[in-house]
Amino acid sequence: MRNKETYIVVIDGPAASGKSTTARLVAKKLGWLYLDTGAMYRAMAVKTVRNGIRLDDAEAIAHLAEHTQIRLEPNLDNIRVFVDGEEVTDAIRTPEIDKAVGPVCEVPKVREILVAQQRQIGSSTRLVAEGRDMGTIVFPNADLKVFMVASIKARAIRRQKDQEKRGIHLTLEEIEADIERRDARDSQRENSPLKQAEDAVILDTSELSIEEQVDWIIQRIKN
Repeated sequence: MRNKETYIVVIDGPAASGKSTTARLVAKKLGWLYLDTGAMYRAMAVKTVRNGIRLDDAEAIAHLAEHTQIRLEPNLDNIRVFVDGEEVTDAIRTPEIDKAVGPVCEVPKVREILVAQQRQIGSSTRLVAEGRDMGTIVFPNADLKVFMVASIKARAIRRQKDQEKRGIHLTLEEIEADIERRDARDSQRENSPLKQAEDAVILDTSELSIEEQVDWIIQRIKN
């Protein structure tokens, strides 16, 4: 691995492919910053919903984004998320926000504001960032780009386990349907669609443990 002050690893991929957990653990093992860009968009979705704004009202969402402060605060095991000083770490992971975050992500002004913040963070540190357009839009010159994929069934099982830990109980069929809707929406949106960067390496996590995913990426960084 090159010895330099800034080093950017990006992990892109569809919903529930394991990006967040893997990125967080890679960053933790290396002692680097973990940048959860998805949490930033989910935080914006929380504020949108709480303000009673319709998800098809792009102008109102854009105006709200211009007057919103989102802050990520790393801790030992996870990352805390704040909107205008209020913690929303748990609120961003509800089924309601699962459905709302897609439309909010599609508003150009929201992406413009958050991408600028993400690039600023990446300009002066070593970090692992995950999302859907990290390697194509946010950090096109990243040192390592990983595109993480997994089967619909594997992703649904993971999401179900995560939600049950938070007391949310949905069937696998409901979760699979939601993931499929999200995949279609992310891939087909006009602004910054989910897309594999040409120079990204593909990691299929369907049959891999979290530890295997983390080790695979760390070896790529070292090499």
